[in-house]
Amino acid sequence: MTRLKGLDLLALGFMTFALFLGAGNIIFPPSAGMAAGQSLWFAALGFLLTGVGLPLLTVVALARVGGGMDRLTAPLGRGAGTLLAVAVYLAIGPLFATPRTAVVSFEMGIAPFTGNAAVPLFVYTALFFSATLFLAVNPGQLVNRVGKFITPVLLAALLVLGGAAVFAPAGDIGVTAESYRSGPLLKGFLEGYLTMDTLGALVFGIVIATAIRDRGVSSPALVTRYSMVAGAIAALGLSLVYLALFYLGATSQGIAGEAQNGVQILTTYVQHTFGTTGSLLLAIVITLACLTTAVGLTTACGEFFSGLMPVGYRTVVVVFTLFSLLVANQGLTQLISVSVPVLVGLYPLAIMLVALNLLDRCWVSPSRVFVPVMAVTLVFGVADGLSAAGFTDLVPVLFTKLPLAAQSMGWLVPVLVTLVIAFAMDRLVGERRLAT
Repeated sequence: MTRLKGLDLLALGFMTFALFLGAGNIIFPPSAGMAAGQSLWFAALGFLLTGVGLPLLTVVALARVGGGMDRLTAPLGRGAGTLLAVAVYLAIGPLFATPRTAVVSFEMGIAPFTGNAAVPLFVYTALFFSATLFLAVNPGQLVNRVGKFITPVLLAALLVLGGAAVFAPAGDIGVTAESYRSGPLLKGFLEGYLTMDTLGALVFGIVIATAIRDRGVSSPALVTRYSMVAGAIAALGLSLVYLALFYLGATSQGIAGEAQNGVQILTTYVQHTFGTTGSLLLAIVITLACLTTAVGLTTACGEFFSGLMPVGYRTVVVVFTLFSLLVANQGLTQLISVSVPVLVGLYPLAIMLVALNLLDRCWVSPSRVFVPVMAVTLVFGVADGLSAAGFTDLVPVLFTKLPLAAQSMGWLVPVLVTLVIAFAMDRLVGERRLAT
C-alpha cells in the first residue's frame, strides 16, 4: 500500500493552499480591514468563517464521501444535482473566477508599469492563460509543478509582504466605516463570500483527490485522510494571509483612505513601504497566486465537463481557457459587479449542501431532507441575489421583511425552519416504516 511521505504531504498541502489563494483572497481582505477599522478583529473573524472555515469543511465533506461534487448532490437526484454542479463550475470557472485571476493580477502587478490600457491587458492575459493552459494540460503534474516549485516562491514573497504589514504598518488602526459599525462579524462573514473559496472547494476536492491518487495512493481511507491534512495546511496558510492583509488595510487609512478597492490599497501600501522594489514583489505575489488558482479551476472544470459530455479533457480545457481570455478583457469592475449577485444566490446552496452532507448520519433518508431544504434555499437565495443586483421590484415584499434580509441573508431563517420540519418528518416516516 503506497503512503505519502512527509515532504510529499507537505507539497500536497502547499498545492492546496496555492489553489485557493487567488485574486479574491488578495484584494478583499485589505478593503474589508480598512472599512472595519477598530472593529478589525470581529470583521476578520467573520471573514475567516466563510473564507477559511467553510472551504475546509467542504474539503472534509468531499473527502468523507470519497468523490467529487456529484457525490454531495446525489440525494437531490441526478437532474437537480447536475444543474447545481454546472452552475457552480461555470461560476468559479470561465464566467467569473478564472477571468478574475488574470484581471486582478494585471491591475495589481503589471498595470503600475504599463498603464491600465486595453492592449497591455490583452497581451498580459494572453500570456497568463497560455501559462495556465500549459500547466493544466497534464493535471497529474500539479503537485510537482505547483506544490514543489511555484508555491515556495509564492510563500517567500507572502512572508515578506505579510511581515511588513505586521511589523511595519503604515499607521495606526483607523476608524470604523458606517457599514461595519452595527454588525462587523456578519459584515465580515458576507465579505468572505467574495473569495469564492467555498465554491472553489466544491471543485478542488476532486483535484486534490486526483493528485493523491496520481502519487500511487489507492486506499480510499488514505485518500480521505490526506485530503483532510492538505485542507488543514491550506486553511492555516490562508488564515495567516487574511489576518495580515486585514491588518494592512486597517492601518493604511492614512495613506490610502481614498482607495476604492483592495487593489489600490495594496498598491499604495507597497509603494509607500518598499518603493519600486515593492511593486515588483507585489507583481510576483499576485501573478503566482492568481496563476495557481487559474490552473486549479481550469483543471477542475476540464475534469468535470469532460466526464459530463462526450468531449475530451484537453478540448474542454482549451475552450474554457480561450473563453476566460475573452471575459477577462471586459475589465475587473464589470466582473465584480456581475459576480456579486450570482455569489449571493449560489453561496447559500453551497453552505447548505456541505452542512447536510456533514450531518448525513442524522438522516434516515437523505433525499427527504435534502430536497425540501435545498429547494427553499434556492428560492430565497435567488431572491437575495436579485436584491443584491438591484432588482428589488422582482422580490416579494414579504422576503424583504425577513430577519437579516437587509444583509443578503434572508434565506437563513426559512431554511433553518424547513430543516427542522424536514428532520422531524424524516424521523417520523422512518420510524413508521421500521415499525411495519
